[in-house]
Amino acid sequence: MDFSDNNLLIIYLAAFLSILGVAAFFVLRQILKTRRIESTLTQLEKKLKTERGTIPEYYELGSIYLEKRMFAQALTMFKKAIKLEESEVPEMAPVYNALGYAYFGQEQYDLAIRNYKEAIKLEPEYVMAMNNLGHAYEQKKLTSQALAIYEQVLKLEPNNETAKHRSESLRRRLVVSK
Repeated sequence: MDFSDNNLLIIYLAAFLSILGVAAFFVLRQILKTRRIESTLTQLEKKLKTERGTIPEYYELGSIYLEKRMFAQALTMFKKAIKLEESEVPEMAPVYNALGYAYFGQEQYDLAIRNYKEAIKLEPEYVMAMNNLGHAYEQKKLTSQALAIYEQVLKLEPNNETAKHRSESLRRRLVVSK
């Protein structure tokens, strides 16, 4: 083995260790994130079993349930948050959007649409809720309504990737079906 072979081995070893280090970083980061979420989940569940929570607590627990695809539990938490706020205030728009998302996850598209519309009523330029509404319309085969919503999004955010891709796809579908 000559000098250049040794250098090549060192380079390969350094590259391998670098890749291994990057992979370890991402795995460790994911483990810490999961532990933090699980800790929050446990604390909130424990607290909300014994006492009445706040809107942010119900929303946070519902959001964790959504991440875990536990839609029924998420629905319960979002409904509790809504019950706490009698008036229609813009701060409740994310709760209605999340409730719609939970219904969407259970393929209850009519209920999802109703809640997305409520979120948009509370916050008229709520782009995420508008994109979600468009997606729910697509699932119901309401292509023209979906396209109209995506076009509204593009007026608010011309570079919104979701609305761009979905509206282009729907336009192609409409042209083909004519």
